[in-house]
Parts: sequence; C-alpha cells; structure tokens
Amino acid sequence: MRIVSILLALLSIVPAAIAQTGLNSLPEVEFSQLSQRDPNPLGEKALSINPTQWKHGETEHYIYHFAHSYVATPISVEAEFHYRVVAKELERDQPLTDIKSNVYIFERPEDWQQFQGLGELEKWTGGIHSQGSLFILRNPEQKFSGNVLGHEIVHLVLHRFYADGIPCWLNEGIAQYISKSAHASYQRARGYISKPHSEAIAAEGVIPLATLVRLTRPPSDHIETFYDESERLVRFLVATDKPSFLALLDALGRHQPFETALPRIYPAKFATVAALEEKFREYAAKDFGTTLQQTEE
Repeated sequence: MRIVSILLALLSIVPAAIAQTGLNSLPEVEFSQLSQRDPNPLGEKALSINPTQWKHGETEHYIYHFAHSYVATPISVEAEFHYRVVAKELERDQPLTDIKSNVYIFERPEDWQQFQGLGELEKWTGGIHSQGSLFILRNPEQKFSGNVLGHEIVHLVLHRFYADGIPCWLNEGIAQYISKSAHASYQRARGYISKPHSEAIAAEGVIPLATLVRLTRPPSDHIETFYDESERLVRFLVATDKPSFLALLDALGRHQPFETALPRIYPAKFATVAALEEKFREYAAKDFGTTLQQTEE
C-alpha cells in the first residue's frame, strides 16, 4: 500500500533524528518570544496549573508547552513526522494559514487531574484535541506505546487543513487509519515484524451508516464500535478509490451532506448510501472472530 511505503520511509528517520540532536534538542523559547498565542481558552487554563513548571518551544508547525525537554523532544519529532505523513496521504499542500498548533504536555498525573476538572473533561481521557490544540499526559516514569499520541496529532493536522471541521466519524476514522499504519511502520523501522491491525466488527454490531454519519461525538454506549467502524469505513473507501475518497473528504469538509456527496463522487460504486452499507457490512465483519497478532519482538 502507498501509505505504508510513505510511512516506512519517513518513520525510519525518527530514531536517528532524536539520536543526532540529543535528548535536550528542543530549544526553549521565552513565552513572550513565541511567534503566536493560543486563542484556545483551555490553553490559559493549562498554563495556570503549577505555572512555574512550564517551559516553551517551537518547531515548524507546532508550539510546545512542557516541563522537561527530554519528554517534549520525542513528541516534537513525532508531531512533525505526522504532519508530513498526513499531508502526503491527503495529497495536500501547506495550508494558506500559518497558524501553528499548540501542544501542552503534562507530566504529573495530579496536574492532569486538575486540568480535567478545569476543562470539564471525561476522567478517562489521557489526551484531548480541542480547537486546534492538543493536551496530553506523558508521565516520564511510564513507558508509552501504541498509536494514541499519533492519533491525537493526526487530529491536529486535520484541523489545520479543515479548520471548519469534518464529520466526527471521518475525523476519528482518518486519525485511527493513519496512526495505526504509522505505529506499525515505526515498529518495522526498528526491525520488528508488524502490520496495522484493523478491528473487525460483528455484522449485527455494525452501527447503521445513516446513524454513524450524523453522530457529533463518539457514543458512550458503543464507543469501541464507533472507533473501529469509523476506521474500517475510511479504510474501505480509500481501498475502493483513493481519489474519490479525497474528493469526498473535501466535500464533507465544506459541510455537504453525506447522502448527496457520496453518489455524486462514487457514482459507479455507490449509487446510494444503502448500496455502500450493503458492501461495507461485509467488509466490516471480515475476519471477525479471527485472532490477528502483531509480532513486535
């Protein structure tokens, strides 16, 4: 797949970049010297928590707020990497706006809990993308793996390209689709055998597409199914016809109704949403009940 080759080539440079620049490579910048201010009110709330701890830095596309540069540096490398990956995957040029995304990195769980209260966040959240800013917990005493950070960074990049927003299923589906491939490619770049795993869904558990495309937030009673199905739907549409998927993304980014945009853009494949649903349900349930493992050691 094209995305795999792109990701493998780009991710192979990440460990080397960190090794060459050193753990303290993200230069500190005085808050007053940052090129931009974050208009998101959550940013001010974040910086009000234990305010003497915060340091600041910038890269090409992001502004960082952190306590220790050795925690922020690998995040900054991954963030810039994902920017390139998403831009290539979506075949988009640099956005006309030069607004940078802000990334707030909490290290102490107690600080994160206080922020959750101030921001009225769900207690289970370990990271949140809001209005073009990312707030995450990265306790340096814990080891992190998986695609969670990449998932949230993809949201940041999507916000840069589609500042007016895209449907919830599409936003989450693309974030899962790209970040899973990125994580698998990162593992392969380190010499492991790994493939992105797309979670199958039992046929009877599939959320009807008419419902899925209208959701404005993940449903709390079917949250795992929502993420798995959104990722599978994006994967299915890309595999069916990548140029048409990108055209559909642009149409939905302009808030055109899914029901009219789909048959116009995929006329030979899906004349109606019902036609898409019939084929997608079969794809969504493919390999359900089969144990698929990633070998990482």
